[in-house]
Amino acid sequence: MPVPFDAILPAPFGKVGVRADNERIREIFYLPENVESLAPRSDVILRLAAQLDAYYADADALFDVPLAIAGTPFQQQVWQAICAVPRGGLTTYGDIARKLGGVARAVGQACGQNPLPIVIPCHRVVSASGIGGFAHHAEDGFHLEVKRWLLRHESAMLI
Repeated sequence: MPVPFDAILPAPFGKVGVRADNERIREIFYLPENVESLAPRSDVILRLAAQLDAYYADADALFDVPLAIAGTPFQQQVWQAICAVPRGGLTTYGDIARKLGGVARAVGQACGQNPLPIVIPCHRVVSASGIGGFAHHAEDGFHLEVKRWLLRHESAMLI
C-alpha cells in the first residue's frame, strides 16, 4: 500500500500530492481536481508550496527546496539533462539519449520514474513526433493535459 501524501496542494491543472521527510521533498504527483486537499504540516512542504505558487504565477520562478533524489545512475543522468533544458525550451527523448549514449525508450522510462516533476521539468521532454510522453500513465489524457498546461505556461513552442 502506498504511503499517504504529506500534503495535497492546489494547482492550476488539478492538485499536487507531495511526500516528504522532515528536511527534503521526496516525491511529487499530479492529481485530479476532485482529490481533497491536505494542508502542509512541515516547513519543507510549506517552502515547496510557496515555490510552486510562485512558479504558477511566473514560470521564471526558481526552485531551491531541498530534494531527496533517489534513482539509478542512468536515471540521475537523465534528470540532470532534463534540468539543463531552459524554461520555454524543449528537447526530445532521442536528443537526451544521444547525449548520454542510451536509447530513447530508456530515457522515456527514466522520465516516467522522475519522482519530482515540475522541479525536475520532465514536461520539457517530448517525442520526435510531438508532445508524447506519459506512456507510464497509459496516455490517460489527464497527465498529457498537465504537460500541455505546463508547456503553455512556460511558453514552449511544440515541435
